[in-house]
Amino acid sequence: MFGFFALLLWAGSIMCFIAYALAPEDPSNLYLGIVLAIVVFLTGLVTFYQNQKSDAIMDSFKNFIPPKATCIRDGEKREIEARLLVPGDIVLIKDQCKIPADVRIIECTEMKVDHSSLTGESDLLQRSVTCTHPDKPLETSNLAFFGTMNKEGTGKGIVINTGDKTVIGQIANLASTAGSSKTPLRREIDRFIFVISIIAIITGIFFFCMGFLLGYSVITNLVFGIGIVVANVPEGLLATVTASLSLTAKRLSYKYVLVKNLEAVETLGSTTCICSDKTGTLTQNKMTVEKLWFDGSIVKGENLQVAGSSNVQYDPQSKGFKALQQAAISSSEAYFNRSVPTDLLEPL
Repeated sequence: MFGFFALLLWAGSIMCFIAYALAPEDPSNLYLGIVLAIVVFLTGLVTFYQNQKSDAIMDSFKNFIPPKATCIRDGEKREIEARLLVPGDIVLIKDQCKIPADVRIIECTEMKVDHSSLTGESDLLQRSVTCTHPDKPLETSNLAFFGTMNKEGTGKGIVINTGDKTVIGQIANLASTAGSSKTPLRREIDRFIFVISIIAIITGIFFFCMGFLLGYSVITNLVFGIGIVVANVPEGLLATVTASLSLTAKRLSYKYVLVKNLEAVETLGSTTCICSDKTGTLTQNKMTVEKLWFDGSIVKGENLQVAGSSNVQYDPQSKGFKALQQAAISSSEAYFNRSVPTDLLEPL
């Protein structure tokens, strides 16, 4: 609502009100001033609404921080808010719980953590009390990091870093302090507006001066000059660009793409190549069964419900398959989610 182009439209609206005050017999300047103000206000509301939705999604990432942590202080076990942990606290790490801070493991039992939030790798990492890589903290097995998940086992650790001093906190600081540059769309719009502004001002001054040469009064020349300046301002451009980007951002949201800045939509549309360092960056980090081994043979692990019983390479009624199925079910940590998937709710 207060960008360079929006300010130009605000200036045009104010000049229309001034022209109406100087020449109240012509209400067209009043109507134009009101229209310009409404256009800027509505487009500002649309942009604010889109950015507010993105900010709300980003705020939901605060769930990344575990709300509570079990620690030992003064020889007593107590449950406190994770944000109140300080270096030196001894925390108890349970199965399927997030690590509340950067900790050094002092006791553990078959403890395995998921570092995919830090490294992008989905393989579980075994933790122990032994420092295996003194020069590489991210790779040593006796450290667990804030925000990562303890997938298996239990452990006990001493808090060594909290808040911004944690590994994930340092990454967040780097991201927040990174310099930002204008998008290609913003640069083009700014250049266009600058050229239009120069042309409008020069044209308005020229006709204002020409009015004196032709013998018109100062009020008439001023109103005419303001009209020339306002007429050169493309008041529909802001609304058109905002509406187009908002519609595109809404379509992207159906594909689970978060648009933090509306202008980034055009940049994404201009992208022809995306370079990634690993497959986990682009995939959903989901494990899928590819092969089954039972009864001394290896078969393709196709989905029976999708492919059909006649198109799979295994017999679901065989003793070997049932034994494998029973073992997989017994060792699985999966659970049923009976809520309706969001992709089925969207059409409704």
